[in-house]
Amino acid sequence: MIIVKRFLSALLASSILFTGSIQAVQAAMISTEQVAESAITAKGEQDRAKIVSMLSRDEVQTELVARGIDPMEAKSRVAALTDDEASSLSAQLDQAPAGGIIGVIVLIFLVLLLTDILGFTKVYPFTRSVR
Repeated sequence: MIIVKRFLSALLASSILFTGSIQAVQAAMISTEQVAESAITAKGEQDRAKIVSMLSRDEVQTELVARGIDPMEAKSRVAALTDDEASSLSAQLDQAPAGGIIGVIVLIFLVLLLTDILGFTKVYPFTRSVR
């Protein structure tokens, strides 16, 4: 009985000693805008990953090269898309028919062409920037 009391008192003393080492945690309120923004950003990242996986397919890369587009440049362009643009392109990929990959490639070509004309990039030598 005495051994049990000593053990319990030692356990209680050590518990009290280690209580001071517990870190305090602070929590803050998260606004609705922050939650919505993080959800939109996560959706944009999913859409970009979907587009990049489509561009990683062998037949798509072959078609891009045949049209004079560097597949790595196309992937970097996809990474530079805004969340809305990535969502729109991903939705078009979902709606495209099974053999409609050519339409997606043409869309990517047009996006790259538009960014060249606007002066954001210089991929195609036949374009002049409006800047």
